[in-house]
Amino acid sequence: MQSLPKDARETGTRWLTSGGLRPTRQRVALAMLLVGDGCNRHVTADSLFAAAKAQDHPVSMATVYNTLRAFCNAGLLREITVDGSKSYFDTNMHDHPHFYWEDEGRLTDVPADQLTIAQLPDAPEGAEIAKIDVVIRLRRK
Repeated sequence: MQSLPKDARETGTRWLTSGGLRPTRQRVALAMLLVGDGCNRHVTADSLFAAAKAQDHPVSMATVYNTLRAFCNAGLLREITVDGSKSYFDTNMHDHPHFYWEDEGRLTDVPADQLTIAQLPDAPEGAEIAKIDVVIRLRRK
């Protein structure tokens, strides 16, 4: 992650309060890394922990996991699971598909207008479709 602009703390604090979360020191530090520069990103818990450490923000790995979960529950992040075990957290909350670069273990956005889903199956009785995650796997030739 890049160096943060001067107003990153304010941007992170606004982002937290928009989700109804109290801006604690650790939440603000992680929010600054996620949205402080105004760019959308995909992070793993490990990459966010490493970025926090590189910026001298003292947070534990458990705090990173708990905070990412709180951000998801508040509707600030979307969790994208790859291979049923690796989770990426996306700051772009608009509906859009993703490319997963298998060789690099990296997730990137695909413009939503480049994907057309012609038909969805009917949900079973008593259920509704909550969301659709589309992950297109890529590998270099």
